[in-house]
This record gives sequence, C-alpha cells and structure tokens, in this order.
Amino acid sequence: MNLNIRMPIHRPPPDGEGSVQVKLDPNVKIGNAKVFAVYGKGGIGKSTTSSNLSVAFSMLGKRVLQIGCDPKHDSTFTLTKSLMPTVIDVLESVNFHSEELRVEDFVYRGYNGVMCVEAGGPPAGTGCGGYVVGQTVKLLKEHHLLDETDVVIFDVLGDVVCGGFAAPLQHAERAIVVAANDFDSIFAMNRIVAAIKAKSKNYAVRLGGVIVNRSAATDQVDRFNEAVGMQTIAHIRDVDDIRKSRLKKATLFEMDSTPALEQVKAEYMRLAAALWTGDTEYNATPLKDREIFDLLGFD
Repeated sequence: MNLNIRMPIHRPPPDGEGSVQVKLDPNVKIGNAKVFAVYGKGGIGKSTTSSNLSVAFSMLGKRVLQIGCDPKHDSTFTLTKSLMPTVIDVLESVNFHSEELRVEDFVYRGYNGVMCVEAGGPPAGTGCGGYVVGQTVKLLKEHHLLDETDVVIFDVLGDVVCGGFAAPLQHAERAIVVAANDFDSIFAMNRIVAAIKAKSKNYAVRLGGVIVNRSAATDQVDRFNEAVGMQTIAHIRDVDDIRKSRLKKATLFEMDSTPALEQVKAEYMRLAAALWTGDTEYNATPLKDREIFDLLGFD
C-alpha cells in the first residue's frame, strides 16, 4: 500500500475573497519607507498622536509623510494650520485625470517639513474608504513623492470594522493602536487586533503595540495586553496642553514649555526613536466580546 500521499497545501484566500473588503492593486507599493498605520476608537486622539509622532520623526532628521484617511480631513491641521483639500476633491476637480494635477495641489508642507496629505473619503453613503486610500497611494507614486520618504504615517478613521478602512494595512509594516485606559477604547482595540491578524495572513503588516493616551493609569490596558499578548509602547498622560494645542492649531512641539508638556514631548521622541530602530511585533490573539466583559473592571 502506498502511504506517500501528498496533502494539499492550505493557502489563505486572496484578500477580499469571502468578505466585503476592498481589493486594491497589489502592484501599487509604497517603497522603502517605514510605514505605520495608526488606529483606535473614534475621538481617542489618533490625529493628535499621529501629528506629534510625525514631528518627532522629523526632529530625528527623517523625511516624513502623514496621510489622513478621514472624510473630515482634519488629521494634519495642527501641522499645516488649515483644513487641506482632499485627494478626492482635487481629483474630482480635474474629472479624475490625475496627470493634470501638480504636487502642490494635494501635498502641503507642515511644521518642521512634514509633508501632509488628506485622502478624504467618498460622499456619505457612497463608495468605499479603501478606494480612496488606493487612489492616494497611486497618486503619490505617480508623482514620485514616496521615493525619498523615510517614514509614512497613515492616520486612519475608526476601529476597522469596515474592510475599506483596513486598506492602509496593505501598505503598513506596523499597525499601532491608540487606546485609553477604559472599556470602550479597549473593546475597539480588540477589534483592531482581529483586523490586523486577518490582514497579516496576506500582507507584511504586524501589530506594533499600543499607545495609552489621555490616561493617568494603565491597569486596564495592562490587563488586556497580558491576556492577548501585546505591550504598551508609549504612555501619553492627560495633559491639558494637549487639548489646548488642538484649539491653537499647533503641534505640541510649538507650544510654550511647561514641565508636563516637556515630559509628553520626550515620550514622543523616545517612541519615534524606538519605532525607527526597532522591529518588534506582537502576534496577539483577540478575545471574544464576552471575554472582554469578564476580563476588565475592578475586583
């Protein structure tokens, strides 16, 4: 009896099959830059985190590009002091003939030389955010704007329950979660961990850890991290200067110095240096919804 039976090799299905996730052109790649995608619950401070991390990278001498992926197009306004037109806006103005666009139509230079792009989004109830991300990266490639970029930061809307807004994970090497020390943002973080795990089957993206934001303590996040296999990579405390910086349309690095603010700025600089030199990844396992209810809270 011949027992030398070759078993079929299981390969993950192409991205998008069996799901509602948008399919992007696999040939459109960013290049040699380190690419980070920042996710988290709505209103948790992703744009503030992304903008100040961009400045920290720029202060390390890196050429930085920040891409806002929210229809509100306010990711970069503390860097540029204005609400920039979105990529979709400018493409629409030329009837989607991208060859008619100039770089200055959709790329603005922000504080300390950070390049800023707002991808925007489709009109409410139409289209898909993944298409917008794909068109933005394609446009940047056509104009050779990624060839001399060291760091790209995607600031992404929401908590990735939509496949379209998971699209930056196709380009990123590390996905970073912003969360507070509370149930709602940790619940959203768990969804993000699940999305990253799904995307990692077909792409190089890996989970890069969590930034605890607007929180004096980290005990609930610590409990979640221990349960799923992840770590906190930065802790940004609830400092009032951060709130004021948004009102002043300024990054933290432009604000008048206070002892508390200097600690926050130092934490951003430490984080940028660690992300640039490090390659730590976490193979976290998301929890079931009921498990999070049972895990968190005070004894």
